[in-house]
Amino acid sequence: MLFQVEMDVIVTPDTDMAVFEERKAAEKAYSHELQRSGKWRHIWRIVGQYRNISIFDVESNAELHDLLMALPLYPYMDVRVTPLCRHPSSIRDDDS
Repeated sequence: MLFQVEMDVIVTPDTDMAVFEERKAAEKAYSHELQRSGKWRHIWRIVGQYRNISIFDVESNAELHDLLMALPLYPYMDVRVTPLCRHPSSIRDDDS
């Protein structure tokens, strides 16, 4: 199952930046692990914002929920999820 996931990271003035930086490093390692596994297929930065749009390929809604909740930066995020399906005009075989 493919999902588009939009993640906005929100850093408030009272954010403990030492904790935030530790979580950011952990987030990078975790995202690399998920990308290597094929679960996190694509990630794009939105220019000029602390925001990304990603494509996840998971077995279920519950799996995606668990992966997102495990993101170290999740407490700082506003997350929006959109389920996707293959477009009948797509010429790619790997986008199901």
